[in-house]
Amino acid sequence: MKQNWAFVACMLLSVSLLAQTATQTVRGTVVDKETKAPLLGANVVLVTEDEELKGTTTDFDGIYVLEKVPVGRRAFVFSYTGYEPIHLDNIVITSGKEVILNIEMTESSETLDSIVVYSKKLGEASNVMAAGSSVREFNKDETELYAGSRGDPPRMASNFAGVQGADDTRNDIVIRGNTPQGLLWRLEGVNIPNPNHFAISGTAGGPITILNNKYLADSDFFTGAFPAEFGNGIAGVFDLRMRNGNDQHHEFSAQLGFLGTELSAEGPISKEKRSSYLLSYRYSTLRLFDFMGIPTGTGAVPKYQDGAFRVNFRTKQGGNVALWGIGGYSRIDIKNSELKSPKDLEDPDKYAESDRDQVFNSRMGVVGLTYTQPLGKGKDAFLKATFAASSQVIDSEHWKIFRHVEEEGGDSVFVLDSLPPFMGFYMGENKYSAYFSFNKKLSRLTRTIMKVGLNTDYYSFTYVDSFRTVLYTPDTTISDWRLRWNTHGKGALLVQPYVQFKRDFGEGLSAMAGLTSMYFSLNNNSFSPLEPRLGLAYEFRNKKKDDKKENKFVRNNQRLSFGYGLHSQIVPPYIYFFGYETKGREPQKHNYDLSLFKSHHLVLGYDWSIAKAMRLKLETYYQYLFNIPVEKKSSAFSLINTGSGFDRLFPDTLVNEGTARNYGFEATLERFFSGGYYFLITGSVFDSKYRGSDDTLRNTTFNGRLALNGVIAKEFTFKGSALNIGAKLTYVGGRWRGLIDREASDQIQDIVFLNSNMNTIQLKPYFRADLKASLRWNRPKVLHEFSIDLVNVTNYENLLLLTYVPGHPSGEPIQETYQLGFLPIFYYKLDFSLGK
Repeated sequence: MKQNWAFVACMLLSVSLLAQTATQTVRGTVVDKETKAPLLGANVVLVTEDEELKGTTTDFDGIYVLEKVPVGRRAFVFSYTGYEPIHLDNIVITSGKEVILNIEMTESSETLDSIVVYSKKLGEASNVMAAGSSVREFNKDETELYAGSRGDPPRMASNFAGVQGADDTRNDIVIRGNTPQGLLWRLEGVNIPNPNHFAISGTAGGPITILNNKYLADSDFFTGAFPAEFGNGIAGVFDLRMRNGNDQHHEFSAQLGFLGTELSAEGPISKEKRSSYLLSYRYSTLRLFDFMGIPTGTGAVPKYQDGAFRVNFRTKQGGNVALWGIGGYSRIDIKNSELKSPKDLEDPDKYAESDRDQVFNSRMGVVGLTYTQPLGKGKDAFLKATFAASSQVIDSEHWKIFRHVEEEGGDSVFVLDSLPPFMGFYMGENKYSAYFSFNKKLSRLTRTIMKVGLNTDYYSFTYVDSFRTVLYTPDTTISDWRLRWNTHGKGALLVQPYVQFKRDFGEGLSAMAGLTSMYFSLNNNSFSPLEPRLGLAYEFRNKKKDDKKENKFVRNNQRLSFGYGLHSQIVPPYIYFFGYETKGREPQKHNYDLSLFKSHHLVLGYDWSIAKAMRLKLETYYQYLFNIPVEKKSSAFSLINTGSGFDRLFPDTLVNEGTARNYGFEATLERFFSGGYYFLITGSVFDSKYRGSDDTLRNTTFNGRLALNGVIAKEFTFKGSALNIGAKLTYVGGRWRGLIDREASDQIQDIVFLNSNMNTIQLKPYFRADLKASLRWNRPKVLHEFSIDLVNVTNYENLLLLTYVPGHPSGEPIQETYQLGFLPIFYYKLDFSLGK
């Protein structure tokens, strides 16, 4: 521990603080938010402390260039006649790369006797149909403020009200008490597989994200009552977007840190046609942690690599074609057979059972082609079409460890007897997607907007799993091999049409209404004919007179909202094909006819902008979930308690007869970065209960009842450089488990809980404190950035789970496994540009 702190101190003290004043170019486009049509003559103004105006206007294609902007945090105002002005504060300008700000502006509501004047609020969603939804926009600069987030979108989102991290070893998130597998991932408007390394079938998270904030644009995160365009998710939505590369100059970035080595490049393909490329690659091995003696939760060394690309071409009349993709590969070889003595079992592996060797591989990739085009003489419509192909494969092999203990030089040592194989599996899902949407402004006077679309996904499933029972007992048990999955190339089509409207009724009232439907062709039960979505928002306004004695309605910074939605989701696909029993060599697929499980969302919110850079947000919600898969026989099992961790499910026959309900109250007090500091304080009080097939009302596994988060960051600037210091505190009520069935656990050498006492014992609360320090050093055309995250600085032991460890030196095989302790994460980044 002392060595780790000494290392941190040395890294901070070794940084030179000499710098010189530098400037940078800010460029981008300004378009209409609904139709994506370029806006000619829009004003772009840099707001300076001495009130000296520095600005420019957009050209025919909506393009602007603002040169010689001083490095540091800057503010910009975008305005255009008939449109709501946009104020962007705290845009980080560095010397290493140009800043690209692509702005989408919304038309103002105007009548003959009144004019509505207001601007976009900080943190407001990008999605124009988000009225009434629980939603929050997040961006790259924001992710870098949060201590402990590691640039990871789910870990960053766990700071928001109503969102909890599952555990330190993974980035699964629990949204308002829901199962983590209820989270929908979207990229460029397309549903994508789980974008995490070392992913497990049926989960939406993993230990390390494949995503990288170097290529992500501002995106939206929904936690309830989301619009009709989103389907196949009951808990929340990450709606991610990729940015375009710089279309005028070649720029490069290199990063070296504990979590990997990263390289990225971007630049023009043709400056005249404003086409661009963006490339990113990361390779990592955690061997550096092992070398420095920093525990990572496993004795093995995980290896992973990932990358992304985007090639963008502008077409005539404001159109655009983009070819894009992301992907990752990960592998870990866990060799518990190489443990030397029983003492090595005192701290069990957090990522695998200690009674086996295993090799685990996962890979994920998606490639897409997106075409967008403004339409109509008045550019009052917009067409978008995306075609994508994606794949996710998880495969593993397991060997059971047979060994005995001998005395050697007064010490007990392991002697390996044999390593019989007992499990191997391949879980593969390929998907081919076609998404179409059409936006149309039906009335400029009332800002009535229509969006219709069709989302289609064709799945191809390949699942193969061979297993035999191998138990280490006085009478060793080895059964015959049997197949639990044996599906090759089975196809199914998921279709989701939708329509949604948004209208401004004047006097601050706006509404969104939508309908969607979902059909999954795998069986005859997976059809949801109508799923209504509704959003209402009322903004309090003050009436004022201008110089011409015309009425002006100006925001008084308060907003009420209401949202409702019926949402549905398919069961994790591998469960459809599982065979609890095998006849001959063919698994009996007893869950093949499961239908969609669903959830009603109700949300009521109040948002008050207390000051220019501070807001208070209050939300209360109620969710009723039904058609949840539970066991056909009377039991406490429910799919609502699954979706986190490293284990697949092996359920008995399931039926869609389970229910659950979640309700709670959330509060957020946030000061957006201003005056050199930032803070975010969130609190949630909630209750999450469910009923299994035994019809008993129980706590869900994730019913912590209370969650508190506090994040603060302070920035010190000097000579063109900036030092950022941040901290984070998290407190979450403990999760729930039942009493252990000791006899059954000893029989199969794995943890088995008593059915009658499921989720009656609450674990101790989760607590973690993180610190972060980063230094940006601007030099001409070059940015140096040093950063270190100190995760769990108090080294507090949070309980992870119970594991069964045969041969544990204590003589008790059932052991508590704790989450990660203190973990320092350091990186150095270099950004530089060419051709200026």
